[in-house]
Amino acid sequence: MISISRLLCDAAGPGDALRYGGQVQPAPDATHKVAHKPRPIVVWNCTRRCNLHCVHCYSSAGNQDSPEALNTEEAKSFIRDLADFGVPVVLFSGGEPLLREDIFELAGFAREQGIRTVLSTNGTLITKEVAERIRDAGFAEVGISLDGVGEKNDRFRGKKGAYKAALKGIRNCVTLEQRVSLRLTITRDTCSEIPAIFELAEREGVERVCFYHLAYVGRASNLAKDDLPHTEARAVVDLICERTIDLYRRGFPKEVLTVDNHADGIYLYLKLKEQDPARAERALALLRANGGNNSGIRIGAVDDVGNVHADQFWQHYSFGNVRQRKFGDIWMDTSDSLMRGLKYRKGLLQGRCARCQYNDLCNGNLRVRAEAVFDDVWAEDPACYLTDSEIGLVG
Repeated sequence: MISISRLLCDAAGPGDALRYGGQVQPAPDATHKVAHKPRPIVVWNCTRRCNLHCVHCYSSAGNQDSPEALNTEEAKSFIRDLADFGVPVVLFSGGEPLLREDIFELAGFAREQGIRTVLSTNGTLITKEVAERIRDAGFAEVGISLDGVGEKNDRFRGKKGAYKAALKGIRNCVTLEQRVSLRLTITRDTCSEIPAIFELAEREGVERVCFYHLAYVGRASNLAKDDLPHTEARAVVDLICERTIDLYRRGFPKEVLTVDNHADGIYLYLKLKEQDPARAERALALLRANGGNNSGIRIGAVDDVGNVHADQFWQHYSFGNVRQRKFGDIWMDTSDSLMRGLKYRKGLLQGRCARCQYNDLCNGNLRVRAEAVFDDVWAEDPACYLTDSEIGLVG
């Protein structure tokens, strides 16, 4: 993640301790200590069942649970192992996690273990009663995915009325002072909705907005053609920056982030270097501390049946299963060539990524996207929009 608001407006966010070093504070009622060594944030895709059918769903969620999904006791054992390993945050995702009947029991259990919990949902099921249960379970944040407002969102989400239902969910959470973030995946069709998403966040009192670059996996595996051309990607980042600064100037600060393309951070640094050298140096220090893409390092994922993945987009490759081995043992085992490569990837990168003077800031970007296009995990990331001159390949 690239914190646009931190780099441009010096505004710290709740996740900055993880993003730039250190750990978040454990939950107030924690019974376990959080490890001092950096441990990954874990995305747990706790169910494959979903009430929507999003065209760009990375997990290809459907209308049924897997019969092999972790049951409540197995899930608690898994969560306890995460706590013992020192995992600071678990993001409950799916499918639609609110369709899992024991979601609040498991979230409360994770909090008791000292793990900060986040809910990633489409928002359509958050009634007033559900919002109260989310708050009472101790979720630090509710991330609600939208792909625009009105019919645009409904078309991407595969269900008429999805936007209105999600908007009610947002309002039900905000009324209870539950922290909410909005999430939009950037494509040719959705980039025009970015101003509307900013306006929605301002109008509804949403505290955080995340813009995700497209990953070509799951149902989005054939959507590379719908990704933005490089010139348009730059323009979109410019727009996000302009709207972020505008919010702060007018006294409506929001945490604004872009996700899944670390070229954004370098692009901002290069622009700041021309406009505000002092701020550029501060931004450079933050980007170095962040270290770029952290798949297999400080971000990991576990699916509904317990398979461990490098991140939520790597569901086609598993390092092992938490039913057979503890998550921490799997995560630290570099006998797997992909796990070893992701943790020590600098010498494996190819193409422009190998020769880029800023690969210490981006760490080769999103490897699963390179694999999707070139059938090679270590090829250059096709979504890097920086020019050859900007990355030092020409004088």
